[in-house]
Amino acid sequence: MRALVTGGAGFIGSTLVDSLLARGDDVLVVDDLSTGKRENLDPAAELVVQDIRDGEALTKIVTDFRPDAVFHLAAQIDVRTSMADPVHDASVNVLGTLSVLQAARAADVRAVVVCSTGGAIYGDDAPLPTTEAQPAAPESPYGLSKLASEQYTRFFVRAHGLPALVLRFANVYGPRQHPAGGAGVVSLFCDRARAGIRPTVFGDGGQTRDFLYVGDVARAALAAADRLAAGDLAGETFNVGTGTESSIVELAAEIGRIAGLTPEEFAPVFEAARAGEIRRSCLDPSYGIASLGLPAPTTLADGLAETWAWHTSR
Repeated sequence: MRALVTGGAGFIGSTLVDSLLARGDDVLVVDDLSTGKRENLDPAAELVVQDIRDGEALTKIVTDFRPDAVFHLAAQIDVRTSMADPVHDASVNVLGTLSVLQAARAADVRAVVVCSTGGAIYGDDAPLPTTEAQPAAPESPYGLSKLASEQYTRFFVRAHGLPALVLRFANVYGPRQHPAGGAGVVSLFCDRARAGIRPTVFGDGGQTRDFLYVGDVARAALAAADRLAAGDLAGETFNVGTGTESSIVELAAEIGRIAGLTPEEFAPVFEAARAGEIRRSCLDPSYGIASLGLPAPTTLADGLAETWAWHTSR
């Protein structure tokens, strides 16, 4: 298969690229390197440095490469950035997605996997674990922009017959997630533990998340593209998560344990809660597991062990 990955030099994207290469696919990465890194990429993958919001340039790239599948991961992912600059957030996440969808349509791509978010779309009042049937109720501009990108994807399926679907990710963590910028809490805590510094927790630490290992994301994306290429599941939306809710203080304790630190050495330092962050989030992945034929999700203990090994090997 020929695969094009937007945002492929990033943490999640490069993991997906590795999985594509491992099964023998030809891979083209489109990334503006605003957060992605060249060193994340296997040299076997071709890289084109390009902002996805330039629709004309992107369409030429896609039509010249003529991929069988497009995996759209390029995004503005930081809730705090979206609160401070919602125009930029919408520009990248909404207009960028539109450019990708138009380019995929022009190139007659057989499978388009659009990557979205679970927690930021469902909102604070959603029952847990949350199913795909739960109405959207975003609490931040980030959630709003990702919801809009989903709706445009479904429009392209209905109006143009584009073979596309949406994957809503839980809180993804794993190797290559750097602690700088908008990195997730797992990476930040691992970095603190490695340096012997106590972790900072915003709020009381009772807020919960569904922590999803990055390898599970890659498996879900590959399965989704294969099913789309076979003529199935266009227009569908699937949660990709674990169905397990973990609090931030529990996460800190587990990372401290893996790092060999005592509870006192890795006791959290508490600061004020941040605007736009939901209180609890946990996705029900059962529909996607059944529909895509996925294995059981990686346990948090196993995923954290792999992540800690990567942090300590850098």
